[in-house]
Amino acid sequence: MKLDNLEYLTIHKQETEFPKHYHETFCISLIHSGIEVININDQNFYSEVGSITITNPYEIHSNPLMDKSIQLCFDTIYISKDLMKYLSNGKNITFLNRKINDSSANFLFIELKNAIGTNNTKQIELLLHRFVNAIKHYAQEKKGEYLALDFSSLDHIKSYIDMHLTRKLSLDELAKIAHINKYGFAKNFKISTGMSPMNYILMQKIFSSKQLITKNSALTQIAFDYNFSDMAHYSKAFKRYIGISPKAYQQRL
Repeated sequence: MKLDNLEYLTIHKQETEFPKHYHETFCISLIHSGIEVININDQNFYSEVGSITITNPYEIHSNPLMDKSIQLCFDTIYISKDLMKYLSNGKNITFLNRKINDSSANFLFIELKNAIGTNNTKQIELLLHRFVNAIKHYAQEKKGEYLALDFSSLDHIKSYIDMHLTRKLSLDELAKIAHINKYGFAKNFKISTGMSPMNYILMQKIFSSKQLITKNSALTQIAFDYNFSDMAHYSKAFKRYIGISPKAYQQRL
């Protein structure tokens, strides 16, 4: 069992809303205080303290804050689609219910999160099996594989963006490559992906740069390499998509 991509993140007092984004993994959170809001296809799902919330791989969503005066605190565990498939006896599963209220699942979530923090592989595997067995009763089998976003006729644009994430890309530049005016390009891009071009680019920059952060990384150099104007600009963008600053993320590694 490959646990390389298994990760958890703790968010204390979320202060900023998460814009539209997606994860290549299952994003599974346990709410400790406040109320989490997940917006999918312009529909809000509200989850209170003690709830486990789930988004599926490549599912575009945002997380508005219902009330900034209410402190939202939660833990999130990221499980790759391949690992979830393995744990589900070779079947792809999908969660249509966004909220699970199950005290046994909550207990196993916390035990698993703590085990991930210790790097005890055997304990992680045991608890991971138990946790997935507890929550998969709330899922259903998915036909076919999880696929990345459908860029339709914009596949060459996606490839161009992926190859030039460290550059400062503009709407005019991308529209020129697509041979369409920038307003038509932005409209077509959002129809195909559900996200605006610049939001998508910023999200990809953050997720790509996050993979380079180690305990000894020079964060200022990473910010420079991805063409952020300064560390403050990078930190603000990082926090919008990850929930904590790059420095705080590095300290938790």
